[in-house]
This record gives sequence, C-alpha cells and structure tokens, in this order.
Amino acid sequence: MITLALAGKPNCGKSTFFKAATLAPAEIGNYPFTTINANFGVAFTRTLCPCRSLKIPCESCYDGVRFVPVNLVDVAGLVPDAHKGRGLGNQFLDNLRQADAILHIVDASGSTDSEGNPVEVGSHDPKKDVVFLEHEMTMWIYGIVEKHWAKLQRQAQSKTYPIHKGISEVLTGLRITPEDVRDAEETAGIELAHADADALIRFCREITNISKPMVHVGNKVDQAPDSIVTALKSDGFLFASAAGELALRNAAQAKLIRYLPGDQGFSLINEQALSSPQKAGLGKIAEVMQRYGGTGVQQAIDHTIRQLLGLIVVFPVEDEHKFSDSKGRVLPDAFLMKKGSTPRDLAFMVHTDIGKGFLYAVDARTKMRVKDTHELQDGDVIRIVSTAK
Repeated sequence: MITLALAGKPNCGKSTFFKAATLAPAEIGNYPFTTINANFGVAFTRTLCPCRSLKIPCESCYDGVRFVPVNLVDVAGLVPDAHKGRGLGNQFLDNLRQADAILHIVDASGSTDSEGNPVEVGSHDPKKDVVFLEHEMTMWIYGIVEKHWAKLQRQAQSKTYPIHKGISEVLTGLRITPEDVRDAEETAGIELAHADADALIRFCREITNISKPMVHVGNKVDQAPDSIVTALKSDGFLFASAAGELALRNAAQAKLIRYLPGDQGFSLINEQALSSPQKAGLGKIAEVMQRYGGTGVQQAIDHTIRQLLGLIVVFPVEDEHKFSDSKGRVLPDAFLMKKGSTPRDLAFMVHTDIGKGFLYAVDARTKMRVKDTHELQDGDVIRIVSTAK
C-alpha cells in the first residue's frame, strides 16, 4: 500500500492533520515535540466509483464516492540541524525511509518560529521552513553517503562495480535505484567518481527530490494573513485547515452534519442539537471552505496521490457481467497503480500466483479482451483470467 508521510517543524499542525485524515488517536498540543514517536494510520484518496456510470448498486462507496486506503505516517517535528542530532534528530528522518511521498505541513499563519515556539501571527516567514526541511533531508542523505564514500570510491576503481550501483546499495532503504543515481548525477551536473563534498551535497539534494517527492501544504490557513497566503500561492503551495477538517469529521460522526472528506461544503442535519458556539465555529469553517474549495486536507492527499505520484485507480473483478467477485460483491476492490501499468501488472498486484499464471484480461465495460501490454486507464474495471485460483 502507498505510504505518505507528514513532515514539518513542531507545532505546525501535523498531528491535527493526521487525526483529521485518519480519525486515529494522536496527541495534539500547542507546544514543540507533542509527537515524539511516529503515529501510523490509514487515510484515503478519493475517487469516483464506476457504479454510477455502470448504473449498478454498490456497497463499497458513499453516494458514488470511493475512498481508497493509503498509509499515513505523522513523524516527530523537525528542527534546524536535526541531521546533527538536534531535537529528535535522525529519529524523524528514519521514519521517512519508507514514504513514497511527503506532505510538508507548514504553518501558513506564521505564528511559530523555526523551532515551533509560538510567536505573533505573521511574524515568521513560512518559506524559510521549506528551505530548512529540504536542507535537513539533503544533509541526512549526505551523511549516509559520506559515511561510505571512501569505500565507494575504492570500489568504483573496478570496472565491474560502477559507483551508481554502489550508491544505490548504500541507499537501498530509500528504494533508490542505479537509474535514480544516474538521473541525480546528471541533474546536479557532476561526475560522482570525482565529486568533492560540495558536489556530493548537490547530488544528495537531487536524489532527495527523486526519492522523496514533496508537496507543501500551508496549514492554519484560516488564521493566515492574506499577504502570506498570496506569497505562498505564488510558490505552488496547497492550503488547509486541519482543525476545520477535524471538526467536520467529528460532527459528521455525531450525525450533526452531512459531510464526506473532500466535499466543498457541508449541510446541517440536526441544527437544534448545536450550541451557539458550535454554529459559529461551523460558520467560520464554511467561509474557509468557500474560499479554498474545501478544508484542503483531503485535497492535499488526493493531489499527492494523483498529481505528484501520478497514480490511477483500477477496479479488478472476477465476473465482468456482474462487475463482482466470486461472492457477488460489486466492485469490491480498488487498487492504486502507476500510470502506464498493464493488466499483467494488475494481476501481480492482486496476487503473485495470479500474476504468474496470467493468461489474458477482459475490459468489463466493453467485454472485450485486452492485450497484456494494454495501458490501463483511471477507472478501468478489469477481469484477470489466470491459471491460478
């Protein structure tokens, strides 16, 4: 399953974002290092369920909206020089190893300094947090490579052991391939075999961008000065009110409002049960949603999955006529796959044995066979025919 990590300095709202996205327990506090150990939960990316266009009943979605699970990790807050051991140091960085992408949660209100201490709203430039996070991650990877550098250079003198392979093996925990290493070398404009410390740091910056793609999310946007929002928007930031999303999720669970994560608004179900402060709070959230097209939490996850990672959703079935599995459950599964994936790739995702025994695939919409080299599209409903059961 895809894993996303929430990163950022202390007190920027990561744990609130995590709790809003997963409804999993997470300690939330207005002080640095509220999170000491990483929180692990399941969030979801939102997509349309094919049941609507197929005009068939489905028990796996909510009014035609399907939520596909992804792992979400809320790691401890990062402070400057964490790679040297400050704050919680490498504990933070190690928790990012298995992440496919990172959502960098930034305090868009500018009300916390670089170490997460409360300051006057608007007095801290959130863009500085972006610079230092990227620097910390670069220096973390540089520390790993530099530790093995002398040995790597000796081994690289052998024509049978290219340095690209050696570096990828050193960084194997980050799932970095020799091809990634070559791409980073080219982008950095260096020759690894002759790289000095400065060149190696440039290389590590590029390998960080390749292995840990990142989205910057301006949280606490409901408190952010317009001048900061405008500046962050020009740098491609997404915006969110994690506290607003958490309030809506809790109100929906209590059946006070009708709301699905990612909706651009909500409606009241039991207005009489709401106190005046609750009504006022919901009114403020509604204003933020109107301005930004939602609270931004679900939108940030969807953007990371769809745009940053370029994933599509494919629905495997066993019966292409009923669009169901062998038990009659309609569209029971939904898999996230890379663009360019084939039916054979889908077969292996369903089960290794099914992939090994792959014979052919059927497009359940058209009832036509498709080649094993056919490029799957977002929303495809596919039957896999295999020798394996």
